[in-house]
Amino acid sequence: MNTVAAKGLIFDLDGTLVDSHRAVELAWARWCDRHGIPLSDVLAICHGVRSEETIRRLAPQLDVAAESAWLEAVEKSLNDSVTAIPGARELLCSLPDDYWAICTSGSLPLSMPKLDRNELPLPRIRVTAEQVSRGKPDPEPYLLAARLLGLAAPDCLVFEDAPAGIASALAAGCRVVIVGGCRHEHERVLGNIPDYRKVSYRDGRLSLPI
Repeated sequence: MNTVAAKGLIFDLDGTLVDSHRAVELAWARWCDRHGIPLSDVLAICHGVRSEETIRRLAPQLDVAAESAWLEAVEKSLNDSVTAIPGARELLCSLPDDYWAICTSGSLPLSMPKLDRNELPLPRIRVTAEQVSRGKPDPEPYLLAARLLGLAAPDCLVFEDAPAGIASALAAGCRVVIVGGCRHEHERVLGNIPDYRKVSYRDGRLSLPI
């Protein structure tokens, strides 16, 4: 176990606080069937990225806003399959309200019900897809999250699972803990954790199994 000091924490949502893998992939599979696009092309680029940016890359001829809204409606219908990452509820409930934020590529109407239905606390500070002009892997989302916390990005510790999100956090200047098996070598990537069951917080410090 290692102890890490941080003035604030920023969490991605999908794959980091909740396991929404099944819902996300089923929604994209239905969209691909609708347009005759190979699902493998989508899965290669969609994780951690705003849906409109994935659509724009693969099918720029479509009405991106309308397609993104259709996809969001499908994913919302599948939210019953979304579950909390083990230990996430206990960790979030132990944190002061002004100490942490969520920074997600999902919209507010899509994202917050995933927390609510899994009895995860709703963040006072959050950055969702609607709030930024450039999504992950651009640094804008994490720079905004740090600013809303009243902190400089290097003072924040980010929890992320996807390459696009990791790149976004690093480009913003944050330190990163990776949740899950993604590997990314960088001096500000502190390590990987499988979940939060062995993570604890006390007085601005985290105990982490890294």
